[in-house]
Amino acid sequence: MFDVVVIGAGVSGSASARELSRYDLKVCVVEMEEDVCCGTSKANSAIVHAGYDAANGSLMAKLNVEGSEMMEELSKELDFHYKRNGSLVVCVHEEEKENLQVLYERGVKNGVKDLRIIDREELVKLEPNISDNAVAALYAPTAAIVCPFGMNIAMAENAAVNGVEFRFDTKVTGFEKKDGYWVVQTNKGDIETKYVVNAAGVYADVFHNMVSEKKIHITPRRGDYCLLDRSVEGHVTHTIFQLPSKYGKGVLVTPTVHGNTLVGPTAIDIEDKDGTNTTQQGIDELTLKAGETVKNLPMRQVITSFAGLRAHEDGHEFIIEELEDAKGFIDCSGIESPGLSSAPAIGKMVADIIKNLTGAKEKDNFIATRKGILDPKTLNKEEYAALIKEKPEYGNIICRCEMITEGEIMDAINRPLGAKSLDGVKRRTRAGMGRCQAGFCSPRTIEILARERGVDPSEITKSGGESKIIVGINKDSL
Repeated sequence: MFDVVVIGAGVSGSASARELSRYDLKVCVVEMEEDVCCGTSKANSAIVHAGYDAANGSLMAKLNVEGSEMMEELSKELDFHYKRNGSLVVCVHEEEKENLQVLYERGVKNGVKDLRIIDREELVKLEPNISDNAVAALYAPTAAIVCPFGMNIAMAENAAVNGVEFRFDTKVTGFEKKDGYWVVQTNKGDIETKYVVNAAGVYADVFHNMVSEKKIHITPRRGDYCLLDRSVEGHVTHTIFQLPSKYGKGVLVTPTVHGNTLVGPTAIDIEDKDGTNTTQQGIDELTLKAGETVKNLPMRQVITSFAGLRAHEDGHEFIIEELEDAKGFIDCSGIESPGLSSAPAIGKMVADIIKNLTGAKEKDNFIATRKGILDPKTLNKEEYAALIKEKPEYGNIICRCEMITEGEIMDAINRPLGAKSLDGVKRRTRAGMGRCQAGFCSPRTIEILARERGVDPSEITKSGGESKIIVGINKDSL
């Protein structure tokens, strides 16, 4: 019997699990994929929004601003990449400058600090590659960028170290309410728990509607992205948004914390909750719209494209509450943008709901910090030489594009909630994220995964399930 079962190991579920691990509670996270950070949390804009966009008085607005203010300290505690680079909402039509004022006033009411509207002269000084048509912008210096994988994994690892159990490849199929507790039915057997936290992303409406008469509906909203090579670094330094207008919502252009440039997303409503395929139409739209705010953008330097799904609830609002007609079932639903920015505050709100329901007390031995994977590139020459002498694996480069060593990959596999697949290694170390997109390093990474996990190389997958890399081998002929 668990005190709490959290459904979903994305950023909202992991943030909730980490905050719940502060308390004397028995907590389990169930995830249908093979790892944390396999859904919306792995495919998004990686932006920490300042908080001027959400409607005044909404839960979105409140948690966005709170989460943004918590993020920098959290990144230090849990050792993931974060950079406060500021954002610019760019207006390219003189007659729509008044819409910047609307955004500014909304942001001020939401509690966003240091917002101001700047003219073209200052805008060009901040961003020399801004469009020649740009006339003004809303400048939000508190906006930031983050590594979404690093953040999600860090919170999950910290939760695990503090006693939270994670069960992967575990798909929830139903619920049964018994006297004072829930039975969570899964493909791997039943799990009994006093409370359920529904943080299932685009599937959250499915689980909500299984237990409540008050139905909700979530539309998967696909967003296509293009990622540019690090040779483009510096083309923009702030996150460049387009002003929503009669000409369309537009796309953003932003640096990433690792030196790439990200362009996207589109916003296409679909029915398939697993529909993360990109389309030529979507990529063409990105290329066209990005040029409206940033000139000379070198789209020939795209190294990969991908798509993510936003869990768009019909009311366009976060739903974080215990259900009135399903006591003990707590929704954490409709978490679309600015969900990543809000995640620290979302986790705290979920934990506060559970604390108030249970009267749980804080642990005396909660571990608040976590150390990430050592990056040898942060060491000086003498320190690196000493590291290689102690651990020779750190002198063996596996991923040449990103200069990732065998030692880093071994750490990624053997730490709490360690990587089990190529994508798991990639999200933890960036091995395979460079220009060749794993064309060179995959065979060696497979060897290391098989060796460290004690399995045959043919068992290693790209991303869990049936995504095996080595197939069709007749072992009797070897």
